Amino acid sequence: MMKQFIFLFLFIISCSKTQSQQSQSVLPATKIAEIKDFLKGKNYNQEIAVFINFKTHSGKYRYFVYDLKNDKFLQKAIVSHGSGSVVSRSNDLKFSNVEGSYQSSLGKYEIRESYVGKFGKAYRLQGLDSTNNNALQRAIVLHSFDCIPNQESENLACLSLSCPMLSKIAFNQTAKYIDQSKKPIILFAFY
Repeated sequence: MMKQFIFLFLFIISCSKTQSQQSQSVLPATKIAEIKDFLKGKNYNQEIAVFINFKTHSGKYRYFVYDLKNDKFLQKAIVSHGSGSVVSRSNDLKFSNVEGSYQSSLGKYEIRESYVGKFGKAYRLQGLDSTNNNALQRAIVLHSFDCIPNQESENLACLSLSCPMLSKIAFNQTAKYIDQSKKPIILFAFY
């Protein structure tokens, strides 16, 4: 009986370590700490942030709504990147802040007001770094699109013209967090 208990205990510990390591690989603690540090003393939501890890395969969860206060994931989703970010015959991506590049941009964004456009409800994104400060002029917005799946797979997600696109279900879940927030939420895209 004691051997079974010890085995079970060790199994649970190894599973929790594996889960923790997986969480760290998709959303590194350094990126969470960077955002927590950035938010200090600023008029942004201090409890929730959105992260996009463009290093992760586009068919996998790489978009995260994260509870900064309790250090836990609130949402995981698949998100597109710009068609111009694709590097031929490579798994690498490239990024740009230039109009017409169709590339995604890295950095911190303020999620601004929503509006209804050709993709339905969308949120304007204001780039806060030199790597994305043309986001408003480039009309980079957070929106949904039918070709983005809800579930992870080995298939690549469809490409955008530079916007982060979510599935309708994922977008609606994110919209609840954004709309309920009294202060703007920060989105941080990194590679």
